[in-house]
Amino acid sequence: MNAEFHSGFAAIIGIPNVGKSTLLNRMLGQKISITSKKPQTTRNRILGIVHRPFCQIVFIDTPGIHKTHKMLNVRIVDVALAALGDADLILMVSDVSESDPDADRFLIDKLKLQNKPVILALNKTDLIKKALLLNQIDQWRHAFPFEAVIPVSAKHGSQVDVLINSMASILPKGPPYFPEDSLTDLPQRFIAAEMIREKAIRLTGQEIPYSVAVTVESFKTPAKGRLRRIDATIHVERDSHKGIIIGKKGRKLKQIGESARKDIEQMLEERIFLKLFVHVQKNWSRDTKALRRFGY
Repeated sequence: MNAEFHSGFAAIIGIPNVGKSTLLNRMLGQKISITSKKPQTTRNRILGIVHRPFCQIVFIDTPGIHKTHKMLNVRIVDVALAALGDADLILMVSDVSESDPDADRFLIDKLKLQNKPVILALNKTDLIKKALLLNQIDQWRHAFPFEAVIPVSAKHGSQVDVLINSMASILPKGPPYFPEDSLTDLPQRFIAAEMIREKAIRLTGQEIPYSVAVTVESFKTPAKGRLRRIDATIHVERDSHKGIIIGKKGRKLKQIGESARKDIEQMLEERIFLKLFVHVQKNWSRDTKALRRFGY
């Protein structure tokens, strides 16, 4: 192993919908964290491992940090804040194309409680002019003593290698924590459920709120010559939501299933048979037992 090899844990934080999961997937070169244009798509701690000849960075992708009183969202924010204590380094991500000063101040206040080095990635630089970007860089440098402020575009990949190099230089020297072929510590069953939830969110537009959860009931290893069968349930809170998920003559559910199946097959590198069900569980996002059952 290289004597100058660096390794450690980096928590990715930011307010909702700044592109944290997209950036993680870009750095990994593969999708493990689901994305959508709707805030709070990420609900759990997602661990992704980036390998380079000179470093191994174990990323903890977290849900968006924001002020909230709803039980589900309180659990989500607690997950994000708890991840900071496990990290050697904090990577804060901000959307330069759409600022929210109040939310940014709330996050900066949380960072001030941590005695950890922080790097700022200014994401979505492809959406603004250079003069505005330079102005934002200057404002952020005065807001907090970041180790570095690096403009990136997670969508197009620009400056992502610069960001990785900057983080690697701060992490402690030491051997890798995981084998070179490791991408995440999450089971494939969990990622499959998340991929289904992503499609349910994306393909129902603004009609379905975030009270959608997915459980995988069956994820059996296939017999020789047979397809792997995955049975999963999409949980919603109202009968009207169930109707939207299923759609006219079942078309929407079929669309969700076909889109999720393609992503799952790419992850597993095998063909599958995916069967989806829809279940109404009244007010599950405010039910402590249901939140525990769904992993929040």
